[in-house]
Amino acid sequence: MVPTQHQIQHPREQLTRLRTSELGAHVGERVRVAGWLHARRRLGGLTFLTLRDGWGLVQVVAEGAAAAALDPGPPAESVIAIEGVVTRSAQAPGGLEITAPTVEVIAAATVPPPVALGKRELKAGLATLLDTAVVTNRHPARRAVFRLAAAAMAGFRATLLERDFTEIQTPKLLAAATESGASVFPVDYFGRTAVLAQSPQLYKQMMVGVFERVFEVGPVFRAEPHDTTRHLNEYVSLDAEMGFITDHHDIMALLRDAVAGMVGAMRARAGAELDLLGVALPEVPATIPEITFVEAHELILARHGVDVRGELDLSPRDERWLGDWAREERGSDFLYVTGYPTRKVAFYAQPNPEHPEYANYFDLIFRGTEMVSGGQRRHRYEDYLAVLAERGLPAEPFAAYLDAFRYGMPPHGGFGLGLERFVMQVTGLPTIKLVSLFPRDLHRLTP
Repeated sequence: MVPTQHQIQHPREQLTRLRTSELGAHVGERVRVAGWLHARRRLGGLTFLTLRDGWGLVQVVAEGAAAAALDPGPPAESVIAIEGVVTRSAQAPGGLEITAPTVEVIAAATVPPPVALGKRELKAGLATLLDTAVVTNRHPARRAVFRLAAAAMAGFRATLLERDFTEIQTPKLLAAATESGASVFPVDYFGRTAVLAQSPQLYKQMMVGVFERVFEVGPVFRAEPHDTTRHLNEYVSLDAEMGFITDHHDIMALLRDAVAGMVGAMRARAGAELDLLGVALPEVPATIPEITFVEAHELILARHGVDVRGELDLSPRDERWLGDWAREERGSDFLYVTGYPTRKVAFYAQPNPEHPEYANYFDLIFRGTEMVSGGQRRHRYEDYLAVLAERGLPAEPFAAYLDAFRYGMPPHGGFGLGLERFVMQVTGLPTIKLVSLFPRDLHRLTP
């Protein structure tokens, strides 16, 4: 027989759980908080606990019998709930603490954490941080990095939605490489070979024919055997594509606004994280300075005596030099390099009508590191057939893509921005692996 409402025995009514970030509005009140036991120390007859939840830290002070009940108490990283009185304290972190506490252990940790999470700084090497990321990502400084990344993504989305872009999600299993076939991950797809998407490039171009303006935030996969501080084999790409443009400068203006929106959202949504990490956000100029690829080579020769004029791309050293020049001469952390050689860029890049040996293509350098590539795309069907033949690429794997152009496409262009590289440059962290939750690189598939 199902008991009636009057027959059910109800437990003592609990206080509603508050976040640590909400406690300032409840000084003098008895409250309930819950989270992880971040740190513990004894001082005389007092026991100090630090509770960490998803929003911050709060100090808890126990004395007398309450302090004795916490000796030894639950181990670090146990999940606990605390009820107590919110009290102002100039000595406490954040100026608040909880006094007269009662502690409930919800889930006791069974082993100590691999590193001391209760310290302000994580004292561990890179390998340890990454091998134990399921725990070390809990540290406030590690968590702050990912909150900044989340704010940047929110700013990117908001900027493009305000400009009537439609968010899309494109396939990550493809029949053929988007770019170089040498840098794809093959996948067994029901007896056929598929590849993981290097970018949403072809699909977002197709969708210009549907929505005119589209963007995507999603993972991309590059099978490049790099083992550097700036490369990952899986990363988050922030992509946009826009139709009815004049040339690549329309895309550069859009990218400038998107980056400004990302920086603005980090400032508005993650101020505490910026303070914790000591990060100074860049100022995004109203117009980002621009230099052509040819001018960049001439500048490097004039300033550094290094002749790179025969190269088809900029090396990391060249990017650093150009970043220094932009800061010194233009007062900008950002610099556009435009007009890359057409034979260097992807087959879909639109050549400059007046100088077809160079493409309407650009890179955005941010604090000395290339962060974004983009430009104007070819939009005529016959141009695609010609360039594929010229480069010795078969048309068959691109049949669905080419169909979009058979039925008419406007002049269009777009860009792809690597989220992790952007956050690395903002925070000044020494390696991109520290801005990925669980990085995938040449050697790492776990955790």
